[in-house]
Amino acid sequence: MHLRILVAVVSMVALGAASAQPESHCEKSCGNVHIRYPFGIGEGCYYNSYFNVDCVHYPGNSTLYLANKTTNLIISDMSTVTSDLEIMMFVANDCYNSSGLAYYLDTSLTMGRLGSNFQVSTENKFFAVGCDTHAYFIGKLGNETDGTGCISRCASSSRIIDGSCSGVGCCEIAVPEGMSAVNISLSSYDYHKDVLEFNPCSYGFFVKEGMYNFSTNDLRDFPRERMPMLLDWSIGNLTCSSSSKDVGNFICKGNSKCNTSYTGPGYRCVCNPGYEGNPYLEYPDGCKNINECAGINDCLHKCIDTNGSYICKCRKGYSGNGRKSGSGCTADQSMVIKLAVVSAAAAIFLIVFVNSLYFGLKKRKLMLLREKFFRQNGGIMLQQRISRDKGSHDQAKVFTIEELKRATDNYDESKIIGKGGFGTVYKGVLSDNRTVAIKKSKLPDQTESQIEQFINEVVILSQINHRNVVKLIGCCLETEVPLLVYEFISNGTVYDHIHNKGKSSAITWDIRLRIAKGTAEALSYLHSAASVPIIHRDVKSMNILLDDSYVAKVADFGASRLIPVDQVELATIVQGTLGYLDPEYLQTNQLTDKSDVYSFGAVLAELLTGKKVLSFDRPEEERNLVKIFLSSLKDGRLFQVLDEQLQQNEDHNEIIKVSKLAARCLVVKGDERPTMKEVAMELEGILASKIQKHPWVEHTLNEGEGEYLLKEPPNAYEFTQTTSASSSTFDSMRKHTILPIASGR
Repeated sequence: MHLRILVAVVSMVALGAASAQPESHCEKSCGNVHIRYPFGIGEGCYYNSYFNVDCVHYPGNSTLYLANKTTNLIISDMSTVTSDLEIMMFVANDCYNSSGLAYYLDTSLTMGRLGSNFQVSTENKFFAVGCDTHAYFIGKLGNETDGTGCISRCASSSRIIDGSCSGVGCCEIAVPEGMSAVNISLSSYDYHKDVLEFNPCSYGFFVKEGMYNFSTNDLRDFPRERMPMLLDWSIGNLTCSSSSKDVGNFICKGNSKCNTSYTGPGYRCVCNPGYEGNPYLEYPDGCKNINECAGINDCLHKCIDTNGSYICKCRKGYSGNGRKSGSGCTADQSMVIKLAVVSAAAAIFLIVFVNSLYFGLKKRKLMLLREKFFRQNGGIMLQQRISRDKGSHDQAKVFTIEELKRATDNYDESKIIGKGGFGTVYKGVLSDNRTVAIKKSKLPDQTESQIEQFINEVVILSQINHRNVVKLIGCCLETEVPLLVYEFISNGTVYDHIHNKGKSSAITWDIRLRIAKGTAEALSYLHSAASVPIIHRDVKSMNILLDDSYVAKVADFGASRLIPVDQVELATIVQGTLGYLDPEYLQTNQLTDKSDVYSFGAVLAELLTGKKVLSFDRPEEERNLVKIFLSSLKDGRLFQVLDEQLQQNEDHNEIIKVSKLAARCLVVKGDERPTMKEVAMELEGILASKIQKHPWVEHTLNEGEGEYLLKEPPNAYEFTQTTSASSSTFDSMRKHTILPIASGR
């Protein structure tokens, strides 16, 4: 049984201010919450209707709601300085007994009046609590849909530790910046039946960082129905430069300005230096002058406050700017002046000497830090491996940090060609004029065994020389997180070409077939021909690059794992991309090469249909492409889900063969899927049969059968039992209960 919390946050559009200033009768507080403009209660008290709040008075208490009481969004604090709201948000939970689902929380909210300018603050953390719990959230990052989550499992209460959220009884993850319209899903794999005695329920929630500390008692009875959560907000949908030109609607008032450091949707106001208060109000309620003379200042003697600043005065008989950090105050006597000149010269000499000493020590400290990072990241180990493999044709090159800075113009923003949850990719040009892609990752501290594994992977991946694999050229180990250098592929990703209407028309059936074949050959090579077998673990259309001739290049080995020669499968923390993720791996945590086969099957379905693998813009029953693809193939409705370009293609038999191959890759049980080597051979056979029949093609369809699958009504073709099992699994995964909660920023 699944429990979902829907955080519905749509684009906020500036509709014009209701009033320039709140009227005098406006309520200033509700309970213990101070109401700060642009928020307000009632007409004339808020900037526009999006900032209307509602104070509901209960016996002995008053509660402030965002928009109105029906939203159930309780405001516990608000700030115009940091532009955030603290709300008390429900904790999602589902509870089970021996008969199955016993209880779930439904917190349906009315969020239509909020905008995408309300986003989940990065000062929150996302928690999942339970011993049979899978929680993840998916939301909007700009125009893209992205998400993440974590799994919490435990077989007994003895292994659970108070205060630890590492995945046993409790897990936590950070919130990506700028995420809105977030869907949170909470589910149980086995209905808590093995842990009912001490954990009958699963819980999922966002909470302000530092406001929750896990306790083993929470597994039996979670103590709170709501948790404090931060939403960030902004004004309208224009940038600072655009909004300031619209004088009639520009909301930043006297002694304030638009905050140019904010880059999200809309804009924010801040008080000018030397002022403090509410930048959205006029004086005297808005930004007021700070009296620096009443506190710590830089004056040697007398301080005089001015608007936005202050000046220092010397005592009578002295001159200068009066500041400790400036010229100070000197006596107005010629001898004293001469002494002062000598003293100043000595001071300058001392400053120059100290600066030289400081920068020399700083340079040495920087060199020592680079050496520390080099050793910490396994540099000595890598040099030993390179020296040992000196006869090898392909070796990992160890770059210095200065080489990569020159290659990227010191990591200039104009060199950025990609950003994601795992880091940033820059385009660079090496000293030998080779164009490369340089990846700066966001990785946690690594243990000694992880460093050894990383160096081993660098050495092995750099020796991979396959036309359909993006080559790893080398790395830089002089930074806190190692930098990886790959060959540069010029023509973008398969995802971009399929889902960009301006590019998709150029991706013909022949090109799609070649992309599929090239990708399959690359994965087959990694699984069975590399010196140490490699599982990619994140096969998806965004990780398949294309060169100018549309040759597929498998990229992004950030999640990959090497398979020891004596092992068939690995127990790992589940990692991958929703929609492409192997359901068997998701449930068992056991990673095998068949997990890549499933992901490749999803890519084949994407190539055939031109649809995104997971899309919340489609109706709920059509969000998962794998499900609708298998269902249409089973019911003889494949023609209805094919890409429009392929519907006009005459190679029906080839399309059917590839569709059936995709279905075999998408079988739920990994043992029943083909190997990538078998998949590559079959695609090679299909491609070769365009000229003549190839002997290893397993399924040969006559013209009639191809037309039958593409055009006949439902139930005209009986599909295999294993594929039906896959379809039923996806049906069971749909059984969620949607729980909308507020998102913001």
